[in-house]
Amino acid sequence: MLVGDALLEKARSLSSRSEDEIARGCGYVSPAGRLLKKSFYKALVDAKGYRISGDSAAQAASRGRQAEFRTRVHGNGNLLIGNAYTRRMGLTPGQEFRIQIHQETRSIWLLPLQEEEPA
Repeated sequence: MLVGDALLEKARSLSSRSEDEIARGCGYVSPAGRLLKKSFYKALVDAKGYRISGDSAAQAASRGRQAEFRTRVHGNGNLLIGNAYTRRMGLTPGQEFRIQIHQETRSIWLLPLQEEEPA
């Protein structure tokens, strides 16, 4: 993601394109491919030298959705954990787990599989 003068220069060079294309051209895209418009606009404001001071409540609200440590079973029967939890646990894409169901406690355990462990 470009910042400062590099961001301003690149944005100017792409000024004939749409805002989304400019943001993408400046690198404001998440690893999943989602456009990070809010980060892009904030970086533009910062690059122009403006400092917007906000109260802590506004800053907390700008962090997006926060992990609530609760989920629900979807209509199709799936149970989604979400990346806030997998990040917090230090899990990485491609890691595999064995699911262990504990009826007596109504809990589900995810046990990491070792590469040498047979399936």
